[in-house]
Amino acid sequence: MPEKRKKNIVVIGGGTGTHTVLTGLKKHRDEVHLTAVVAMTDSGGSAGRLRDEFGYLPVGDVRLALVALAREDDEDDALLRKLFLHRFATNGNMSGHNFGNLFLTALTDILGSEEAAIHAATRVLRVTGDVLPVTHEKVELVATYDDGVTVVGEHDIDEPSEKALRKIVSLSVTPQARVNGKVVEAFRNADLIIFGPGDLYTSVLANSVIDGFKEALSQTKGKVVYVSNLMTKWGQTTNMSLSEHVSEVAKYTGRVPDAVLVNNTVLPDNLLLRYAEQNEYPVVLDAQNLSSKVLANDFLASEEVVKNKGDILKRSLIRHDPHKLASAILALF
Repeated sequence: MPEKRKKNIVVIGGGTGTHTVLTGLKKHRDEVHLTAVVAMTDSGGSAGRLRDEFGYLPVGDVRLALVALAREDDEDDALLRKLFLHRFATNGNMSGHNFGNLFLTALTDILGSEEAAIHAATRVLRVTGDVLPVTHEKVELVATYDDGVTVVGEHDIDEPSEKALRKIVSLSVTPQARVNGKVVEAFRNADLIIFGPGDLYTSVLANSVIDGFKEALSQTKGKVVYVSNLMTKWGQTTNMSLSEHVSEVAKYTGRVPDAVLVNNTVLPDNLLLRYAEQNEYPVVLDAQNLSSKVLANDFLASEEVVKNKGDILKRSLIRHDPHKLASAILALF
């Protein structure tokens, strides 16, 4: 009897959202082949500092995807994963740096390219799947707002100092850059392409404004799925409903998602209050305004996020449950 072909799933984004989806789907590696496509616009935290000092592509989102896809068969595997996630908390220059980011930067220095470094790290971590930078070229993310202001740099867009209530009306990169050819190939072979969760503009759609991305996506025969964020993000998606999130995905990717996954469980009051202090609220589920198939369910993780010492970036307080997401995604086949 011929062996059953694995389904090809491509997960697009960056940061903890992509890490969460990959972590859940990895448990089903006998059924699926996973490819992570990650943004190359990160300019904050440890990755941003290393990018500025060495001039290489940012490594933070690559690291998280590699760790998510790493084997977990024994204590050695678990230790390696912890090592790649370890963040230094000191009073000196190392504070805030992540070991995995330093490791990937050192590999790039030794081997001469980011692609070679990722390939080597894949072997070290015994990764099952592929991790692809959306482009091999160095770029900055650019957002233009409805008041005419333009902001350059992912970190400044992600954590704006300006508190005015305004909307992003245009997203791009500078300079223009071509999509990684391996991403085009992954789209061509994909059975399912997943966008999100993650900051809508700075993690998810930052990939789609790379030249050739939209055209490559238009050629796929696979289904497109959007995993909605749990909360709005101040300065990016303030007051945006689910249908408005989906509309932006369609605008920048050229594809209306075939399915949308959205959490319908109420968050604990203490977390809602803490989010409200930052002007962030649960994404309103207005399924009646969508043509996509909406799968609303309990996708909430049971535990609150514990922030690592030395981490100076703003992080989510609660995240999706990776295994709940994986079950819903696999049910689409």
